[in-house]
Amino acid sequence: MATTSDSSVSFDQTDTRSDEMNSTIEQWIDDLVAGVDDAQASEEFQEWLDVQSRFHDYSYRNTLLIKRQCPEATRVAGYRTWQEEFDRHVTEGESAIWIWAPIITKQCPECENSPSYHADSDCDYDETPPEKWSEGLVGFKPAPVFDVSQTEGEPLPDLDTEATGDPDDLVEQLTAGADELGVTVRTVPAEEWTHGEAKGICEQLSLVDMQPRVEVRDRENEADLARTLIHEYAHALLHFDVDDDTERSKREVEAEAVAYVVGRYCGLDTSGSAFYLAAWESDDPEIVRDRLDRISSTAEELIDVVEDSA
Repeated sequence: MATTSDSSVSFDQTDTRSDEMNSTIEQWIDDLVAGVDDAQASEEFQEWLDVQSRFHDYSYRNTLLIKRQCPEATRVAGYRTWQEEFDRHVTEGESAIWIWAPIITKQCPECENSPSYHADSDCDYDETPPEKWSEGLVGFKPAPVFDVSQTEGEPLPDLDTEATGDPDDLVEQLTAGADELGVTVRTVPAEEWTHGEAKGICEQLSLVDMQPRVEVRDRENEADLARTLIHEYAHALLHFDVDDDTERSKREVEAEAVAYVVGRYCGLDTSGSAFYLAAWESDDPEIVRDRLDRISSTAEELIDVVEDSA
């Protein structure tokens, strides 16, 4: 994928500034969509998809259970699955995440119970013996699973989504602009980070204070730290009052597209955003164009904040 650094781009304070920004951002979004297409076709992405396909697709109810017990969970599997499929083992002392696992066994065609429950029920079905019944869902049982962050062993293939380049004072400028955006921000030392593999989070400050709080995990790559800040700021501006899990992938697309645009404007190489978007919307990169207005207006707001802070 092509480098997306555009340190020579600037938008002067003129009457045509807004039109120039809109036109440039639209062109960059076209570049991003093309980059997602390239990412999807790459060997790196296909290898990543192969591994992802081996993870179970949990029901909505179990997904909620996982998120309530381990909000930072990303890739979840059972104890033996981690060992047999991924050559990893659960770290000693880790607490399991409990979900409901389906019980599939022989099922009475009439009462739909398992043979043992059927024998104790009032059902008088006896046309065929239990050994000839078809299998079906007869109930659920608690089952322990673990997130990848709770395991050790062979590394899983990962996508290179990091931004690169010289961020100069961009992290400081973004941090300084938090008040203007109405956001509380904190860069957390890596050893104090408690949100698993996530690079950043955006959440409510407290039960009393509804202001968004952005936290990012500190790292040596300040270009990527800046990209993460922009991504989480975009969540604060676009999605802070949205509570709909079915829209999660689209929210991630919007936030990362904003990070791509603002990072590119600031001279960073944000081409890795294409892999990030491919992972969230592997079937439909056009969703980025569908939400161009929201992405563009948020990117413009953050560019203005960066310039004001500078």
